Amino acid sequence: MNYQIPEIDLKALFIGHKGENADLFKELLLKMVDEHIGWRQNYQPQDLPVITPFDKDSSSFKNTANHMRSVFDELSSKLRTESMPWHTAGRFWGHMNSETLMPSILAYTSAMLWNGNNVAYESSPGTSQMEEEAGHQLCKMMSYKAGESWGHICADGSIANLEGIWYARNLKSLPLAIKEVAPEHVEGKSEWELLNMSTDEILDLMDKIPEQMDEVKAKSARSGRYLNKLGKWLIPQTKHYSWLKSADIIGVGLDAVEAIDVDSSYHMDIEKLETRIRELAAEQIPVLGVVGVVGSTEEGQIDHIDKMVALREKLQAEGIYFYIHVDAAYGGYARAIFLDENDEFIPYNKIDEVFERNHVFTDKKLQDEWLTEDVYNAFDAMSKVESITIDPHKMGYIPYAAGAIVIRDIRMRDAISYFATYVFEKGADIPALLGAYILEGSKAGATAAAVWTAHKVLPLNVTGYGKLMGASLEGAYRFYNFLKDLKFNVNGKVIICHPLTKPDFNMVDYTFNEEGNTDLERMNKLNHEFFNYSSYVKSDIYSNEFFTSHTDFAIPDYGHSPLEYVKGIGFSEEEWNRVEKVTILRACALSPYAHDPEVFEDYAAKIKNAIQENLEKAVMEI
Repeated sequence: MNYQIPEIDLKALFIGHKGENADLFKELLLKMVDEHIGWRQNYQPQDLPVITPFDKDSSSFKNTANHMRSVFDELSSKLRTESMPWHTAGRFWGHMNSETLMPSILAYTSAMLWNGNNVAYESSPGTSQMEEEAGHQLCKMMSYKAGESWGHICADGSIANLEGIWYARNLKSLPLAIKEVAPEHVEGKSEWELLNMSTDEILDLMDKIPEQMDEVKAKSARSGRYLNKLGKWLIPQTKHYSWLKSADIIGVGLDAVEAIDVDSSYHMDIEKLETRIRELAAEQIPVLGVVGVVGSTEEGQIDHIDKMVALREKLQAEGIYFYIHVDAAYGGYARAIFLDENDEFIPYNKIDEVFERNHVFTDKKLQDEWLTEDVYNAFDAMSKVESITIDPHKMGYIPYAAGAIVIRDIRMRDAISYFATYVFEKGADIPALLGAYILEGSKAGATAAAVWTAHKVLPLNVTGYGKLMGASLEGAYRFYNFLKDLKFNVNGKVIICHPLTKPDFNMVDYTFNEEGNTDLERMNKLNHEFFNYSSYVKSDIYSNEFFTSHTDFAIPDYGHSPLEYVKGIGFSEEEWNRVEKVTILRACALSPYAHDPEVFEDYAAKIKNAIQENLEKAVMEI
């Protein structure tokens, strides 16, 4: 039945940090369980039950049931004792965990009862169709053209990133394979020109020789050919560790991966990117692809995707082309905040009125503090890249494990496709062919149901997920402003908090340093010990009142990009060169509750007291 989706109230979508919506959760869960049991009972009702009342009355049955109850008592004890309190409204400012959407939990739990395997369509027609629809929804969120693009759900962002470089590797090698199989179609082109053909040119060429597609693919990089000719895979220093593993697995090798410097705000330096591409071109070394990050996992920053695309257009005119993959595993869902009620990308000068109409931010000052033209332009340009990683289990607020990848041109799938006749038939209709175009084999239909349901409840635009993104961003900026110049008196010493940089997204990094301290090693130890007491390491999880995360920005990975920050809080360049790293505290501000000014103010006082206590313990350790 079609009906008008009401204005979304975020407080109705979560179980609640004190279980406030437990009755609604249990109502819907019981409904779904009852309907599943009814489905079992109504299929071929002439078949008698195989578990009889006599079976259930036997001592072995009762003992087995009691044994199961005992195991679940133990499971509950372990989960309650050793799990992180990410559900809290204002005490967990740590890793990428948060309250997850109640509808997605219910959908996952319900769909597990059917145990669909989404790769084998005959095993899961219902959830396979949900995955197909969810993929199209994610494409639409990226402003990819309907009917021309495609996407699917995978285990996580690492798998999606691996698929991204898989697409790039195979596509880049196809012109060389065509030269072997159908040379008349690339006549007169040098090897350099073949290795710098655009993705569109390659796909158009493949359209001309459909009957030779299999032979061309057999002689592409998937055969092991040309791997040493494809060139470099350029990533920012803020890259996710999965890129090194992907290059290893996909066969291009770690030597093909190069990190481009980031600036002091932790964005890829586009000038240095251009310089490096030109240096490589001078040596006749092509660029396999460039990765831009939308929501870096350590800083939450948004690379200048628009400038990356503009650089490609500029270099393409000079005969240099590279594939662009955007790793938006963390920040991908944030694009929903830029789509209006009709799923159109909002003009920059119309954002205020659209946000106000849809109640996206409660505080206009925080909205203005976050939303810059740089961030806006980066999200706008995502529609122009070949492929994008998006993780529903991060900013989709969907339970693990749910990653995803979308591709701008559906024809790209043919570069990586495989067919297993016992699972699907070549030439069959999608979604029956899902497994032919993805890395994974069997995978849970429950994940697809969770993603599909979340998208149905929360549209992927400003009316749904946009509101949730706004709440998270607003909470992050409340925390960021709370930390600015926060001071503590610890045993007669003044400890000052220093936020790292203005966040592009909802990641807030910071350090504590003793006033007047110029020993970077001492500061690093203070922050490491503070983390120990603000985590599972040196504290009882159940009684801890504040949680955070941490990381190191070290020269081998980050070069000298942290130098400006380190100097700004009182350390010399010589000290930075001596220590070569800074230990950073890291808060993924995903709480769907902390945007509320009253909620945040209530927790701010509690957080400050907890920080004071943990600093007192940490100072004793250094």
